Amino acid sequence: MQLPLLPLQFLLAHDLVRTFGARRVLDGVSLTASPGHRVGLIGENGVGKSTLLRLLAGADEPESGSVTRPADVGFLHQEMAFDTGSTITDVLDDALREARAELAELDRLSALLARTPQSSPDHTPLLAAYGERLERAEERETWDADRRAAILLTGLGLGALEHGRTLGSLSGGQRGRLALAALLVRRPSALLLDEPTNHLDDEAAAFVERQLRGMTGPVVIASHDRAFLDAVCTDLIDLDPAVDGPVRYGGDYTTYLTEKRAERARWERRHAEEQQELQALRRSADVTARMVAPDRGPRDTEKMGYGLRAGRVQSQIARRVRNASRRLDELERNRIAEPPPPLRFRYTSPAGPAAEGTLVSLRAVRVPGRLSVDRLDVSATERLLVTGGNGSGKSTLLAVLAGTLAAGGEVGRRPGLTVGMLTQDTEFARPDRSVRATYEKALGFERAEAVPLASLGLMHEADLGKPVGQLSAGQRRRLALAVLTARPPQLLLLDEPTNHLSPRLCDELEEALGTGPGAVVLASHDRWLRRRWQGGELRLHPAGEERGTG
Repeated sequence: MQLPLLPLQFLLAHDLVRTFGARRVLDGVSLTASPGHRVGLIGENGVGKSTLLRLLAGADEPESGSVTRPADVGFLHQEMAFDTGSTITDVLDDALREARAELAELDRLSALLARTPQSSPDHTPLLAAYGERLERAEERETWDADRRAAILLTGLGLGALEHGRTLGSLSGGQRGRLALAALLVRRPSALLLDEPTNHLDDEAAAFVERQLRGMTGPVVIASHDRAFLDAVCTDLIDLDPAVDGPVRYGGDYTTYLTEKRAERARWERRHAEEQQELQALRRSADVTARMVAPDRGPRDTEKMGYGLRAGRVQSQIARRVRNASRRLDELERNRIAEPPPPLRFRYTSPAGPAAEGTLVSLRAVRVPGRLSVDRLDVSATERLLVTGGNGSGKSTLLAVLAGTLAAGGEVGRRPGLTVGMLTQDTEFARPDRSVRATYEKALGFERAEAVPLASLGLMHEADLGKPVGQLSAGQRRRLALAVLTARPPQLLLLDEPTNHLSPRLCDELEEALGTGPGAVVLASHDRWLRRRWQGGELRLHPAGEERGTG
């Protein structure tokens, strides 16, 4: 097929196929991102969001299909292309290199023009070259690049950092924000972003949203951040299995939710109707058509014409059987795929009797430089959301509640209290062990049999035999969550539980936690979750002051 010629500010992917081993991750995916459009990629872990971004960026090549892209696509990598000894200044100099080179070339052309008489044959091409450079510099606001860099660093919470600091001295979140700032400083013609709001607090996320809404070129974003998708995207592409392949939805995440529910209902209805038709056709071909004339002998008054009529009846039966068989073959060849069962988070009953009263109490608890809580009581039915900016002590508080971190002050814990905690970084001691074996080892055979992993709706049946080391970050997180919920503790502690989960599964997780047994304390920066939270809230501040709301 001859691809259309597009202006370079467009991003176009046509019929992309990419496999890893025996698994086809992308199967004929096409995408068009126009200037001014911000396309969100959503779907379960492993459906190919990051793979598609890498193909669009040219960081990977498809087995078949093609990509048309601008020459200066900006791609937010998970890791920065600098060693740990490089400084913030090194990163910024690299980000500003093109702008500074652009200004230097404009100065050179300007000086050359000043020395070249208008009558010279070189003047016209020089003037054209200068005009082209000037137009590009104005479009990218090249003269404003250094000021823009300072604004971006401040907006992403990095403004106070000394530029001489090495990358090795920064936290993972700071390095991620620096990479994003460096990319936005460049003002590329098109942007490809993989989970850009990871490690961003509310203010930084809102700042990035404003920056992206001001972009004139196409932007493609893979994200689990529902509030971000709702605020930024003009279109969403759902890569989850669908009857006609990946579906593009116009509008934000709220619009997508409505349309997605309707689309799933239509798919299920079409499949059910087709199954009914298949069953009817099978009956028609095998039984019903042959009942047009029941097997009976002729009446006395019919004997003379019986043979003729019998022939006509048999011909009619044969024709109906052929028609039914033909329609059956057609449907069998082009049948609608059965909608795959979606992952469904289901909270099981507690392993033991329900607790009552207060489970944990904190009085004047201090972790120097990390946490200060004057008073906190966690009841047996608590639903508590812990919020606050980066560095405010959310993870530290959960560790104190879990008893894994010593703290000054008074920590009272009910004897025999069962506690389960989902940490931000999910790792397993034996990456070579299968998902099923890991689950059984953590719970014991009897409990694993009583609550099968597949019944929790957090892992696909096809993934149960995989080594856990081959799972994505989101799949590992779902497995850890499954282990916790298969034997629910009296106190469940969740640190950023929606990280790496698909938007739809996040919605279901929130709903399940709202009504499940036991106490739940979760720390989250997820704005979508926080807007809909129905329980209490404890907001922490870096200075150690906290304010709670019931």
